[in-house]
Amino acid sequence: MKSIQIELPEKLAHELDMLVQQGWFRSEEEAIRFALLEFLRRHRLELLEQFQHEDITWALRQKDAAE
Repeated sequence: MKSIQIELPEKLAHELDMLVQQGWFRSEEEAIRFALLEFLRRHRLELLEQFQHEDITWALRQKDAAE
């Protein structure tokens, strides 16, 4: 498993602490993993479309520059 370190604004850190203290999550790590998984679940197609559009735009610019 990969470890990362993040910095959070105080308000968000406090809300995270409250979620753990209230028993919604066992740990801050669990809450953050859940939030990231939920974000990806909700936005996966949108992100894929955006990345594909950016790749196509880049390729067309490269083609135009080569001509």
